[in-house]
Amino acid sequence: MAAQPMADPIIIAVPKGRILGEALPLLGKVGIVPEAAFADEGSRALRFSTNDPNIDLIRVRAFDVATFVAHGAAQLGIVGADVLMEFDYPELYAPVDLRIGQCRISVAEPAALAASDDPRGWSHVRVATKYPHLTKAHFAARGVQAECIKLNGAMELAPLLGLAPRIVDLVSSGRTLAENGLVEMDVIAQITSRLIVNRAAFKTRPPIVPLVDAFRKAVA
Repeated sequence: MAAQPMADPIIIAVPKGRILGEALPLLGKVGIVPEAAFADEGSRALRFSTNDPNIDLIRVRAFDVATFVAHGAAQLGIVGADVLMEFDYPELYAPVDLRIGQCRISVAEPAALAASDDPRGWSHVRVATKYPHLTKAHFAARGVQAECIKLNGAMELAPLLGLAPRIVDLVSSGRTLAENGLVEMDVIAQITSRLIVNRAAFKTRPPIVPLVDAFRKAVA
């Protein structure tokens, strides 16, 4: 028997870009298949129905996934641990490590600087990053004062153009760093994507519990 549609479907926020390609097969394992328009790269739609009338998907920027779920506009989401570390929303519960989107968040600097640099001697650093809170917390734990310049992209340009001698950014293969003459000096954290849930919705929307269990089984 087909599921009867609820008046208020569960909304799952998924990230645009790199993680999405790995998230779709995982959604399929859970039994969630988006409508055909979801795969249309020319579509400007942001909300999509699925094969389950009680589940919709929204496709937003990775940084916004956590915000939509934390504020209850979406009930579940898929997002990198880097975003969770940056925002640290108390409204979010992250019950499942999805083991996709594997990368690391690292400190990098020009190879010429790195040749004679020792991170153990740092007392103050000037860093370009889209993770100012995470970066300051990391350096503060080591007794280093971090001056952060917030950028949303093209981080590798900051040392090349004199904006900041170091960057903190996501690193996957390291190719982008190498092509811009940068090397990793420190790995702050290993990153994977997580299933996140709005805490209030988890307690008040019964269908969410078996959905979380389905994601857990799909990963296992």
